[in-house]
Amino acid sequence: MPPVFSVTSDQLNVWMVAFLWPFVRMLSLLITAPIFSEAAVPRRTKVGLAMLLAIVVAPTLGPMPNVPVASAAGFWILIQQVLIGAAMGFSMRLVFAAVQAAGEYAGLQMGLSFASFFDPTSGGNTMVIARLLNTMAMLVFLAVDGHLMLVMTLADSFHVLPISDAPLTAGGWFLLANAGGDIFASGLMLALPLIATLLTLNLAMGILNRVSPQFSIFAVGFPITLLAGMAMLQLLMQYLAPFLEPRFAAGFTGTLGFLQGLRQ
Repeated sequence: MPPVFSVTSDQLNVWMVAFLWPFVRMLSLLITAPIFSEAAVPRRTKVGLAMLLAIVVAPTLGPMPNVPVASAAGFWILIQQVLIGAAMGFSMRLVFAAVQAAGEYAGLQMGLSFASFFDPTSGGNTMVIARLLNTMAMLVFLAVDGHLMLVMTLADSFHVLPISDAPLTAGGWFLLANAGGDIFASGLMLALPLIATLLTLNLAMGILNRVSPQFSIFAVGFPITLLAGMAMLQLLMQYLAPFLEPRFAAGFTGTLGFLQGLRQ
């Protein structure tokens, strides 16, 4: 007579929460994190990768809260995992937002504010220079194995901030909001050499126009500014990776600090 397997509702609930809650946090991060959240990545790929990571990581986690999934407390834990995963992905996107801000500053100084197109990632029009720098930043992120470090940070997050029904404190959210201010400072620091060069060039052309009024500054000003901006942009490309590497490392450290702030 074949053996009979019986599963109780408590056992089924334990199996579900051991997989469901880590899966929700991982999927929320993959939807918002750099590289993985790109529109070119299919949704099935994101869901499949989150399921694979949950299957690998879930057995290494400690005991889950003894809370039924179909309950108010279980729904609250589910919402918490969504918020935690989305905030982790958003904290890593701050570095790319700084790069995109640098592209916006550079494009305005070069006179390319009209050269924009729809960006499916941001959901709006983006300058060509900003999109170019953002693409270069993604390549640097992949070259330094940032995607693997992101997965490792995701696995460590369950030990820094375990899944529980305890409320999240406001300290972590304050750290995340405070980190948003670095977007403008980092973006301006990256674009500062180009901005300073173009401001000096514009000042020189203004003085030349005052000295020689017959010199048509409006006819040659835009081509000179554009060529000088492209030359400076080419020089800045070799310093993009050294500029971004410490900021990627700071982004991962800030993500873990954000999780610790939520637990305190």
